[in-house]
Parts: sequence; C-alpha cells; structure tokens
Amino acid sequence: MKKIVLIIACGISLAATAQTQFITKGRVEYEKRVNQHKGIEDQAENNIWMQSMLKAYPKFLNDVYELRFDENRSAYKLAKENPDNKYLMWGTKPTETDGVIQDLQNRTTSTQREVFENTYVIKDSLRNLEWRITDETREIAGFECRKAVTKICDSVYVVAFYTDQIPVSSGPETFGGLPGLILGLAIPRLYTTWFATKLELVEPTSAQLNPVQKGKKVNWNQLYTELKKGFKDWGKEADKRLWIVSL
Repeated sequence: MKKIVLIIACGISLAATAQTQFITKGRVEYEKRVNQHKGIEDQAENNIWMQSMLKAYPKFLNDVYELRFDENRSAYKLAKENPDNKYLMWGTKPTETDGVIQDLQNRTTSTQREVFENTYVIKDSLRNLEWRITDETREIAGFECRKAVTKICDSVYVVAFYTDQIPVSSGPETFGGLPGLILGLAIPRLYTTWFATKLELVEPTSAQLNPVQKGKKVNWNQLYTELKKGFKDWGKEADKRLWIVSL
C-alpha cells in the first residue's frame, strides 16, 4: 500500500513540474487573416463598379507566417502565401522579402519593408508600447493567453493575447513588450488578425534568426517623414497606408 501511495505522489510531482515548464525556443505558425471588403463596403452601396469588384474578389485573405525565437532573438516572416488569394487593396499582398528581427537582449529591431517600388531596412529600438493588461483570457494553440491592449499611431487600437508559458517578449510583426510571447493579435481598424495555429519545439539556427536584409537604411522617424511627403495628396487614405507600414 505504501508503494502505491509513493507512486501516486511521484506522479503528481512530475505533473506539477511539467505544468510549470517554460518554453524559450521554438517556431510558431500564425494565420494572418484580412477582411479586404470591410473598408470599402459602405462606399460600394451606390457604386455598381465597386459592387462588381466586391463580387470578384474574396472577402477574406489568409496567409501563413512564422516566428522563430529563442531567449534573446526572434525572426518573423512569410511562411506560405495562399494561392487562392486575390488582392483588392494595396498593402494586403504579402512580400517574401519582408521580415522583422527583434534583438531582445540589446532591445533593437531591424525590419525590412517593401513600400511601392522601394525597399527599406528600418533599424531602431524595440517598440515602446504602453500595454494595459486585462483579466480576460482565451486559449490559443493550446496555451492560456491573457489579453492586453495598446495603441499605435496615436489612435489605432491593438489587441494582443500573450502566454507567460513562453516567456519571450516578442510576437508577430514588430509587436512585443509583454511578459510572454504574443499568440494572438487584432487591429480592428485594419480588419486584420494574427492567431497562432501551432508551436514546434525546434531550436532555431543562427541563420534563421539572422536573415540577410537589404534595402535603404532608415529609422522609423526617417521613414515616416519620407512617406508622408509621398502621401501628401492622398487625403485620409494616407493615414491607413502609414498604419499598414507601421505594423
């Protein structure tokens, strides 16, 4: 009888240890989903040409992205473009050369972005986002995640779900700064979401965490100044273009 009790006790101890185990290396796949009709449905109400465009193009775009990470660094890029996508709006088609490297140890980031005919490499410090962590939780890819909210570009709300079971302060695109990896992200004004679909416990190679980036080297302020000159005649649409670039 004593042996049985000892085995049960050991089992409970091992289970407790497994539950508190943290993940610090791996690869996450995200599904990026964009509702490309949402931004123009109201304009199409009395516009026959625009109505025909909405019928010809799918409402949702879906692509697969990956984030490879360890304790000190992460690299985010397109993993697989959906061949069924048909792009109605600028800024929704993914680019294979775009990517984000976050150096969590030195608190710097390097982002390659293709904007129209130009390619930029934006080198700057990590984003200093003011996150508000809430009590709301949800399960994503088998992990319990806590909700946090912040703003970019002064007025664009961002909703994130992070897990402290992966204590790596990173996430999709240039987002991070939370006490765990972001597995879910939503930007309502851009009708866009990113949600993790699976985690692979594979250690990234040095090459995977340090992809080659090529383009005109700028920081974020220099890029915004340059783009605002190009968008000066775009009216309200210019703001949306900048929001997309700012991801």
